[in-house]
Amino acid sequence: MVWPDERPRAPLSSAEAFARLRLLRSPRVGAVTYYHLLASHGSAAAALDALPGLAARGGAAYRPADPARIRAEMDALDAMGGRYLFHDDPHYPDLLAQMEGAPPILSLLGEGALLDQPGVAIVGARNASAAAMRLAREFAAALVAQGYAAVSGMARGVDAAAHRGALLPGTAAQGGGTIGVIGGGLDKPYPPENIDLHGVMAREGLLVAEMPMGTEPQARHFPRRNRIIAGLCAGTVVVEAAPGSGSLITARLAGEVGREVMAIPGSPLDSRAHGCNQLIRDGAILVQTPSDVIELIESFTGTPRSTFREPAHGLSPVFVPPTDEGPADIEPLLGVAPIAVDELVRQSGASPGAVQLALLELELAGRLIRHAGGRVSLG
Repeated sequence: MVWPDERPRAPLSSAEAFARLRLLRSPRVGAVTYYHLLASHGSAAAALDALPGLAARGGAAYRPADPARIRAEMDALDAMGGRYLFHDDPHYPDLLAQMEGAPPILSLLGEGALLDQPGVAIVGARNASAAAMRLAREFAAALVAQGYAAVSGMARGVDAAAHRGALLPGTAAQGGGTIGVIGGGLDKPYPPENIDLHGVMAREGLLVAEMPMGTEPQARHFPRRNRIIAGLCAGTVVVEAAPGSGSLITARLAGEVGREVMAIPGSPLDSRAHGCNQLIRDGAILVQTPSDVIELIESFTGTPRSTFREPAHGLSPVFVPPTDEGPADIEPLLGVAPIAVDELVRQSGASPGAVQLALLELELAGRLIRHAGGRVSLG
């Protein structure tokens, strides 16, 4: 898989690529912790060497991910014809990089160049009406024909309809296409009725996954998938959604990072339209045609016209340089209620680096939980 205009990038050795994947797959190393470890140690190899000592100071023994398991995962992706995309690769999407806890490593299968196209998410109900699926197909086909990437989550209903509309013959003449974000590993198509779509997407579109190869899709993975869908796109269109659906989570995440949130209105007699109608009441832009969407996205400058917002809690974490001070004594300040890291810095009087070091030690020892918005609590 190559991009037609390969841009220069800092060389990443195969050993460091392996170490990065092993670091991310190690116990209790999430995206935020991964970035902190890289910032403080300079390389994944050095961070891996430091993990047992950090965890020991937090009060627990620690063993990084088994190298044999990492090699097997890499071999499985290579056998499928896929590749990894690292957070500092020049082709890593700028919009996704702006998300809190952006995935440090993505698995890709298909046309990687689609990540360079402007993206619009099209999401909606799994038990969608025939009218909603027709709208999803038509919107996706029209957007792709104008050079956009139609992004969705490979689920049944609206998602699948959007992908199929984007794959209609002749729609991708202007360089557009469709990106499917998987809730499990790339080798685990879900749901079963979309296995054929999975194969077509791998050949004619792009499949993206954050989870390791072999990971079965589970409900707890879908919010992470939804944040990638929202993060890849300048705007999200909700076609049909009941209150509390995953599509509304995607819209909320898009609103949190200042992207356009759009919704197609529906009949108040249909419960599947209540989510869209509520979004519009809360400030999402009402759209009725693909041209409405294109107009919003083409004029998007980073300040959306939609006023729909779900305010994020606190600030995104700031990655700090190494410190020679040692860890701050912050454990007495922590409890089961989440608190912002910035507040820990203020209350402890310690430097940000010393606070982050203490948080790393507690997290690697399994005693800390990270929450959205740069907040933490004891676990």
